[in-house]
Amino acid sequence: MGFWFFMLIMDLLIPFTMIGFGRCFLKKAPDNINSVFGYRTSMSMKNKDTWIFAHKYCGKMWYICGLILLPISFIVMIAVIGKEKDIVGNVGGILCGIQMIPLIGSIIPTEIALRKVFDQYGNRRH
Repeated sequence: MGFWFFMLIMDLLIPFTMIGFGRCFLKKAPDNINSVFGYRTSMSMKNKDTWIFAHKYCGKMWYICGLILLPISFIVMIAVIGKEKDIVGNVGGILCGIQMIPLIGSIIPTEIALRKVFDQYGNRRH
């Protein structure tokens, strides 16, 4: 049961992180464009406008995906409660891999949105 509880906590970290940072980025992007914290791509770091847009867009995606992943992850882990460690570990590992898809995959739609709204120099398209 201890291993199952450990895996439950580990598999809820990504959804909670997505919800927390998503909400944070939705409300306010990091004050300064930096290479340490935040949504950092060459396009998002062009200027303050692209920086704020990217954080709001990605933040919304993370927040929504986190809210969807949280109950799904909990239900999946409830389904393997009391099972052998190998089953719990395999299901938990697969679940974590699946959770990484929207976490990392959010870069693609965010970059597409940035390129639709801004030109290559970071100026808003009219």
